Amino acid sequence: MPRVFVQGSPAGHYPRHAPEAARGAVRRVTEVGEEVLHKPCRDVTEFGPDLAALVDDMFRTMYVAEGAGLAANQVGVGLRLFVYDCPDDDGVRHVGHIVNPVLETPTTGRRLLEEGEGCLSVPGAVMAVSRPDRAVVRGQDRDGEPVVVEGTGYFARCLAHETDHTDGYVYLDRLAKRDKKDALRQMADRRDAVYARRAANVAAQRLVTPSGPPCSGR
Repeated sequence: MPRVFVQGSPAGHYPRHAPEAARGAVRRVTEVGEEVLHKPCRDVTEFGPDLAALVDDMFRTMYVAEGAGLAANQVGVGLRLFVYDCPDDDGVRHVGHIVNPVLETPTTGRRLLEEGEGCLSVPGAVMAVSRPDRAVVRGQDRDGEPVVVEGTGYFARCLAHETDHTDGYVYLDRLAKRDKKDALRQMADRRDAVYARRAANVAAQRLVTPSGPPCSGR
């Protein structure tokens, strides 16, 4: 079985970091409570160099922040788009971007898994969230060509989490009130350390392979 899938297709060889990251610039990551994270994003209707540059910036920002996925509204842009570099439960790496994502969850033969989940926009917090163990996302690439990406386990969680972002939801919205308060307390306790680590990565221009919860960093 191939060990890397790029844009949903098997790849024989792939570098440690997506090539887009080398062309991109680091952007500020938005934080829970900011309006852009809490309203549905707009469909992408223009495909061209500006969109390609945004994808490049998002990849670089994701790596520097030590994430496994990042949506456009997490860099302050309210468009339906996310990037990812995330392993599944079998250790197979999945890399790519999806424009105008639509999440499909199978109605039969699926299981709900409750596992730890974090978010770059909720720095430092990790909470258990129930997600289907399989997900399919349909959308387009930055050139407007159709893309279908399927994920299981850890990667399915990432696909669902990132599509949630484009719909204006953060994972805290899926938690009970008490758990949400717990997550916000974790964030208050750990936020400064997370930002210090990100700043150090930016200063060193260091690209870090993600190892934390899907679409999160720690």
